[in-house]
Amino acid sequence: MNCSIEELRKIPEFAQVPQDQLDWLRLESNLLGYSKGDFLFKKGEPINNMYLMIEGRVEIKVEQNGQYRHIAFMEPDTIGGTLPYSRATIAQGYGEVIENCKVLAFAKAKFKELTQHYELTESLVHHMTSRVREFTKVNVQQEKMMALGKLSAGLAHELNNPSSAMRRSAIELKKNLSLYPEKFKTVMTMRLTEEQVDPVNETIFSRLESRPENKLSLMERTEQEDDLADWLEEKGVEDGYELAETLVDYCMGIETMEEVYDIIGERDFAGVAAWISNVLTTEKMVNEIEEASQRIEELVTSVKGYTHMDRAPEKTPADVHKGLDNTLIMLKHKLKKNSVEVIKDYCEDCPQPSLYVSEINQVWTNLIDNAIDAMENGGELTIRTYYDKDIFIEIKDTGHGIPEELIDQIFDPFFTTKAIGKGTGMGLEVSQRIIDQHNGRIQVSSSKDGTTFEICLPIA
Repeated sequence: MNCSIEELRKIPEFAQVPQDQLDWLRLESNLLGYSKGDFLFKKGEPINNMYLMIEGRVEIKVEQNGQYRHIAFMEPDTIGGTLPYSRATIAQGYGEVIENCKVLAFAKAKFKELTQHYELTESLVHHMTSRVREFTKVNVQQEKMMALGKLSAGLAHELNNPSSAMRRSAIELKKNLSLYPEKFKTVMTMRLTEEQVDPVNETIFSRLESRPENKLSLMERTEQEDDLADWLEEKGVEDGYELAETLVDYCMGIETMEEVYDIIGERDFAGVAAWISNVLTTEKMVNEIEEASQRIEELVTSVKGYTHMDRAPEKTPADVHKGLDNTLIMLKHKLKKNSVEVIKDYCEDCPQPSLYVSEINQVWTNLIDNAIDAMENGGELTIRTYYDKDIFIEIKDTGHGIPEELIDQIFDPFFTTKAIGKGTGMGLEVSQRIIDQHNGRIQVSSSKDGTTFEICLPIA
C-alpha cells in the first residue's frame, strides 16, 4: 500500500515537479502509520528519513531540564525530517504524534539516487533553505524577546528607584513650600539689622554653593543629630529633631548653630533656625529631583546606545567598551541581586571596529547574563579587552563552570541547562552566528573555578 500522486501534489513544494519523478519518489518510499503517543523521532537518534506528512499531526519539541518546550507542528502536506544536502545527522528534539498519522518515509540512504531527479531535488533544496530561513528568523526573534524580557525587568527596577525618589521629593518640596508664608512672616517681624542678616546669609549660601560632603558613619550621624536636636530644644526651638536632620546634612552642627545663635540672639533664634532649615530642605529636595531625573536620563541614553535605536541597521564604527558598559547598566539590577562584583580591565586607545551594534550588544547580553546566572551566590565578573591586530574581549566568571562532557554542546541549538522560561537554548547559538556575521571568533574555556568566553572581532 502506498500514497497516490494526488496526495503528493497537495504538498506545495511538489506542485511543479514532473509526474514521473513523483512516481519514483512514491515507489521508493514507505508509507508508515503512527498512533497518538508514538514518536516519529527522539532526541539523540540518527535522522535517517525524510518525512512527507499525508495525514495527522506531529508536535516537534525540545527538552529543557525535564520539561518540554514546543517548537512547531508537522501537519498534512508538509515535509519534515532530513533533506538532501542537510548537515543534520542527530535529532535535537522529539517528534511526538498527537493525532494518528500517515507518513511517507524516504530513506536518507537513497539521497544520491534522488539527486538524479533535478526538479524534485530542486524543490526539496528550496524547501530546506526556506525552512532554515524561517527557523532562524523565528528563533532569533524569540531569543531577542527573551533578552528584552531580561533587560526590561532590570530596567523597570532601575527606573523605579529614581522615579520614586522624584515623587517623594516633590511631595516633600510641596509640603515645605506651603510653610514658606508663615516662616517668611516670622522672619519679617524680627527687625534684624544688616550686621545680623549678612553673616547668617553668608553661612547659608556658602553651604548651598559648596554642599560639603558629610562623611559621617550612620552611628556618628545619628549621634550628631541627637546632640544637635537636644541643643536646639534647649535654645527654645520646637521640632528640634526635624530640623537637626537637614542641618547635619549640610554640615551645620552645634558649633555652626552656636555662631548663628550668638549673632541673632535668644529672642529670634528659633525663627531663624526654622527658616535656615526650610531653605536647606528646599535645596535638598530640588537636588534630589535633579539627581533622580539625571539618573533617568542616563538610563534612557544607555537604552538608546544599547539598542542603537536612532541609527540605521548597518555596520558602523563603534566603541566596544561603550556597548559593554551599556549592557552592564541594563543588567545592573541582576548583578546587584546576585551580589556579583564587576571588574573592568579595558585596553586604552582601542580602535573602533565596524559592527552591527544592536546585534553585538545582544552577544554581550547573552554572555554576561549567563555569567551572572552561574554565580547565584555571588562572585566576580571580569571583563577584559586588549588589542593585537584584532580586538579581543574576555568575559570571565567565577561560577560553577561547565561540565567537560557538555562544553562541546553549548553552541548547539536548543541546548541549555536552564529551566523552561529562563532560557531558549538559542542564546549562544545566536551569539555565535552574530560573531560569524562579523567574521570574528568565539571560544570558551571552563573549569570548576569558572568560565571564560573570548571573542575576537576584526577591525576592518
